[in-house]
Amino acid sequence: MFLDKITTVSDEFDNDLAGVKALKNLEELRIKYLSRNGIVSGLFEKLKDVPKEEKPAIGNKLNALRSYVSDNFNKVKIKLEEEGIGANKKIDLTLPGSQRQLGSKHILTQTVDEIKYIFKGMGFSTFEGPELESDYYNFEALNFAPDHPARDMQDTYFVAKDYLLRTHTSPVQVRVMKNYKPPIRAIMPGRVYRSEAVSARSYCMFHQVEGLVIDTDITFAELKGTLVFFAKQFYGSQLKYRFRASFFPFTEPSAEMDITCYICGGKGCKICKHTGWLEILGCGMVDPNVLINCGIDPEKYRGYAFGMGIERTAMLKYNVQDIRIFFENDFRFLKQF
Repeated sequence: MFLDKITTVSDEFDNDLAGVKALKNLEELRIKYLSRNGIVSGLFEKLKDVPKEEKPAIGNKLNALRSYVSDNFNKVKIKLEEEGIGANKKIDLTLPGSQRQLGSKHILTQTVDEIKYIFKGMGFSTFEGPELESDYYNFEALNFAPDHPARDMQDTYFVAKDYLLRTHTSPVQVRVMKNYKPPIRAIMPGRVYRSEAVSARSYCMFHQVEGLVIDTDITFAELKGTLVFFAKQFYGSQLKYRFRASFFPFTEPSAEMDITCYICGGKGCKICKHTGWLEILGCGMVDPNVLINCGIDPEKYRGYAFGMGIERTAMLKYNVQDIRIFFENDFRFLKQF
């Protein structure tokens, strides 16, 4: 008898569904059959009165009925919704097509690409290395002794006793010198990390591009010529430049390169701290101890190295006042580039 009732409900649902012509009528049908107080729920309520031995078979029939009603209800609903959309939708063929907005490269990526392009034109290859480095590659091989005071120049994120997040991309120079025989002309772009207070001028993570040249008869004059050519290509041919003596553990002699502040024309402003000059990179001749650590004969080969911060380079070129904006993903800023 219960099975006959299930069959009757199924037939009644088919007849009711066939007469539905609008979404409003379909909602009434849903309430009649599928709501908490609907016909299907009522049949499940009566299942408790069915003899124990008959419950499995009748329960399966009821589940099948509920699935059948629900599936067919959804099919008709989708059909009616599509018909309603099609009837109301109008297409104006005189309107211009809608243009899809495309993304673009981040300004830091654009800056790296431009730097790579300039150095590629001078015969430099590009190498990358791991961001998690050993103390040996990040410090020791670069002439930083364990108690060397120059280690205090860089606040380091150590993740284990002898492993750290690299503080510069110089470890890639060591890997290149160990794995490739001279002559070497290479640049090494990548992310670096330092435990610094975040401010408008500094960040705990930033990007660098470093360069390395190893060959016979390399001179400081060639280093200067290479960097001056780069600076004029990147910042403009009218700039003035100067080299100041400096110190780095892995180069000797060492220098820093300044260019005239193109914001104030060298007259002095807050960007150049009223000096008229902007520092753009550090450089120097590779220390013989570094060559020895990398298995290169310093009696036969010499080299030079240089490095620059990408964020600082982009800030100088595009007059960005706050380094933090590069990492905030503010679309208003990014779409300008």
